[in-house]
Amino acid sequence: MRKVFIAGVSVSKVEEHWSQSVDALVTKVVADLTDVRLRKIDGIFVASALAETLQNQGNLGAIVAEDLGLSGVPALRVEAGDASGAAALYTGYQSILSGISDIVLVVGVEKMSDASPEEAMFLSSLSERYDYVGYQGVTESSIAAMMYKVYLEKYELPQEMVAQFPVIMHENAAKAPHAQYQFKTTLENVLSSPVISPPLRRLETTAPADGAAAVLLCSQDFLPTIQHDQIVEIAGCATSTDIVFPFDREDPLKVSAASRAFEEALARAGVSRNEIKVLEIHDSYSILANLILESIGYSEPGKSGLDAKNGMYSQGGKPVINTFGGLKARGHPIGATGVYQAAEIYMQLTRLAGSCQVDGAQTGAMINLAGLGSAAYAFVMRGA
Repeated sequence: MRKVFIAGVSVSKVEEHWSQSVDALVTKVVADLTDVRLRKIDGIFVASALAETLQNQGNLGAIVAEDLGLSGVPALRVEAGDASGAAALYTGYQSILSGISDIVLVVGVEKMSDASPEEAMFLSSLSERYDYVGYQGVTESSIAAMMYKVYLEKYELPQEMVAQFPVIMHENAAKAPHAQYQFKTTLENVLSSPVISPPLRRLETTAPADGAAAVLLCSQDFLPTIQHDQIVEIAGCATSTDIVFPFDREDPLKVSAASRAFEEALARAGVSRNEIKVLEIHDSYSILANLILESIGYSEPGKSGLDAKNGMYSQGGKPVINTFGGLKARGHPIGATGVYQAAEIYMQLTRLAGSCQVDGAQTGAMINLAGLGSAAYAFVMRGA
């Protein structure tokens, strides 16, 4: 079977890019990858969840190809809600694995600053069933809050066992140049921030964000042209789905799609859970950090908060999670998030993470969710 590698990455700072269009964000982030390799591109996969809604723009594949001077190259746009970035990465990976392509460009982009506050609230629930919850005005944050409440009650936990995860994320983001929120915070600040939907508070959620990220994938045939310490192998990947509404699942507190995808990705990579040093998880709401870490087997049910309190997921622990701040503090430009995650794992495994570098990082993994776990994409990566 062919092997697939990441040969280079580029990320823009996550913030509100008022003066930039969606295609301008893409052109700028890809500029850092512009060299002879781009003239050999076999395919372009563009992830965006909201461009049609916010910018009235579809057909981003052809548009991006034209803007990059690559008209004629096969290009398409991939959408899978919050998991659009990972879905595009998965599509590019499959293209190389199948032998159709040797080198492809995967780009994720979103420009959420064009949304009004009301639109932003509506857009956050696009991954849920509109006829089931959206039509009734039930927001995704309120569903997450219900999961949060059930979790605290089931395990008889104080709120700090969930609310401390944003503190960890901001600790990491404070050192990350491309993060949206480069500041530290305290547990007291999180617990005293405004209530969104009880018990969920403002500092336990993400905010609208703009950003673009690019990843260059290649087969082993392309490796002789790349410096050895600048490549990362995608050793295994997998995807899975689940019932969309969490409370229609057998257990609303288990992210089964993430569990299945992660286990399969580990098996395909021939890597054990304990070998993962850095892990990017999907923490659009604080409770998802707890549920993912417990669902994929790093913590016992109800114990992830205690493990976090004891330093298991911070610098010096194993695995270190969301080393650039995760969705909470690096930011969550929805369609681009999965590509940011892949780029950040690449930076760690090639020792390009700067002040966010985790010592001894040789194997990493990422999990990108659609909605509240209705779909999951997992990737396991290995350094040279």
